[in-house]
Amino acid sequence: MIQDSNANAGSRAPRYDAVVLGSGVAGLYAALGAARHGARILIVAKGGPRATATHRAQGGIAAALGADDAPALHAADTERAGRGLCRPSAVDVLVREAPERIADLAGLGVKFDEVLGLEGGHSRRRVLSVDGAGTGARVAAALGARVADHPSIDVSRDERALELWCAGGRCVGVVTDRRSLSAPATLLATGGAAALWERTTNPPGATGDGILMAYRAGAAVADLELVQFHPTALAGTKLLLSEALRGDGALLVDGEGRRFTDELAPRDEVARAIGARGTALLDLRPVDRSRFPGLMATIEGAGYDPGVSPVPVAPAAHYTMGGVVTDLHARTEIAGLYAMGEVACTGVHGANRLASNSLLECLVFADRGARAALAEPALSGTLPTAPDPTRSSADPACLTPGVRRAVWREAGLVRQASGLEALQCSPVPLVRLIAEAALAREESRGAHFRADFPTEDPALAGHFVHRVGHAPVLERWQ
Repeated sequence: MIQDSNANAGSRAPRYDAVVLGSGVAGLYAALGAARHGARILIVAKGGPRATATHRAQGGIAAALGADDAPALHAADTERAGRGLCRPSAVDVLVREAPERIADLAGLGVKFDEVLGLEGGHSRRRVLSVDGAGTGARVAAALGARVADHPSIDVSRDERALELWCAGGRCVGVVTDRRSLSAPATLLATGGAAALWERTTNPPGATGDGILMAYRAGAAVADLELVQFHPTALAGTKLLLSEALRGDGALLVDGEGRRFTDELAPRDEVARAIGARGTALLDLRPVDRSRFPGLMATIEGAGYDPGVSPVPVAPAAHYTMGGVVTDLHARTEIAGLYAMGEVACTGVHGANRLASNSLLECLVFADRGARAALAEPALSGTLPTAPDPTRSSADPACLTPGVRRAVWREAGLVRQASGLEALQCSPVPLVRLIAEAALAREESRGAHFRADFPTEDPALAGHFVHRVGHAPVLERWQ
């Protein structure tokens, strides 16, 4: 049962049933889902709509909708890409509920392209896109319009969450750079941490703030060493060149015009092949470029003519598979705290995310988390004083260009103990946790490649979990 509670607000202030932190697809969809059932929601966003990773998501949303496809095939592809670390129950939920979430988006005004796309690691065409490579931005725009029109949802932009507010073993709200907010449920949808790396496709704000806030509050975090590097960012920029291009025939060639890898192999393999080659070009001439008008215009704006010659590409940090540990309803280990989207670790991606499963994960687990959050009991009694916020991991005083350069150098495509040990002295707390997890995983698996442990170790087929005050522990999730 939904009940109003905002213990720190004055009598005239709105009382919210849930505070959602983040305004990407996960946050917007969760807010709409809860509001559909009568909840009053506040979305707190540290930037505008274009500041989210969602806005840059190009490829699409995977769902088994083709006549030759089935959820079981989607699950098999997901688990194959995940290299033995996918949580089977989470994968099952993801693929079974995918068609319903796609239908819901269509009902909310998202106009998907007619042709299903193919991306690396998929055995069938099952990727739904919008305007070729504009999926994330278009979906976010459609959800954002619905949120703006909803009478039960308020949005506060340019407000930054600094610390979770916990009392009696329960999360009761959040402290921001403006105020303290209390609510029966707090929903983390703050995104990932790929902007900690020097080369990244992510916006500057993707620095893992939500992951670190949850960890400091006592929640478990896991798989921090598992970071996906997208193979094809336009060299020298943050512009992602969607995997859908390779699915439609784009070729990877070296400086002599020779192909050197399977363009549709899993992303970790393609990224390392490009890294080892040094010089790599993406030949877009075999592609029907009219299917990707916005992306082609952006490439041309950067000074290239994709219809005349191949364009230079290089890998970049793209997606954090790890995050705040949740169950299948987005619940964390702290009562009242939920996590969804890239900030969360459901175990669905394993050691290497299958292309176009990320927006799908946002939708599926945001829907489940929003419904679960409605059952949170009202806050009662007088809450203790909200905490003084700890300095954010993204504070410019500690997250310098030198730090980001070091993260790329020591925790990039290829890692080894000496470099990771150096990162344990980083001034950024989340970087230290990432290094600790990467040191613990003495093997190479999926996106995590150790030069000093170049093979996969069956004994490490589990998840390294961090809790405050403890070294990472290997857990196996069923």
